[in-house]
Amino acid sequence: MKFFIDTANTDEIRELNDLGLVDGVTTNPSLILKSGRNINEVIKDICNIIKGPVSAEVAATDYDNIMRETNHLLKIAENICIKLPLTFDGLRVCKILTEKGRKTNMTLCFTANQALLAAKAGATFVSPFIGRLDDINLNGMKLISEIRTIFDNYAFRTEILAASIRTANHVKEAALIGADIVTMPSIILKQLINHPLTDKGLEIFLADWTKTGQKIG
Repeated sequence: MKFFIDTANTDEIRELNDLGLVDGVTTNPSLILKSGRNINEVIKDICNIIKGPVSAEVAATDYDNIMRETNHLLKIAENICIKLPLTFDGLRVCKILTEKGRKTNMTLCFTANQALLAAKAGATFVSPFIGRLDDINLNGMKLISEIRTIFDNYAFRTEILAASIRTANHVKEAALIGADIVTMPSIILKQLINHPLTDKGLEIFLADWTKTGQKIG
């Protein structure tokens, strides 16, 4: 499974990338707002840190303006992945970019049918939003499972990018189902290593080591 970081905070990205844990980055207009920076500058900085795909999202919703924004974003760096709305205009742009060999990420996916359309258009990634479905009492993980079955049935190359991750359990469940990628805030990625028995074990080992009076090296 690949780990993407869902942020526009370059300090967070650099810290986790130095650990070798980051395969890519996803951004959106809300994350750009939170960063407080110009979209061109922050996306360029992220692309300089990360070798993998960096999803930069268009803000337009109609075909002509989506294409205009897409052409602008593609000039920022070679590893830009254009993040498109899962609409017919978005799918139209997706098909064009796929034919040109550029990466695409179809976002705001909430049904298996939407994911199927994204795969048919040749999307590199499709982003089902787990947390937002859970928020309205629907099962986000069921959607991941449905998409996995459909993609396996027909050998689609589109990768399932589980998004709107709210908990460490979301990551585990997505991995068990077979999502190709999870994109998550840095705080969730850091939570994956936590366990009280690990903390307790270290506490015991360190206490016992102090009693030996020894030093290593």
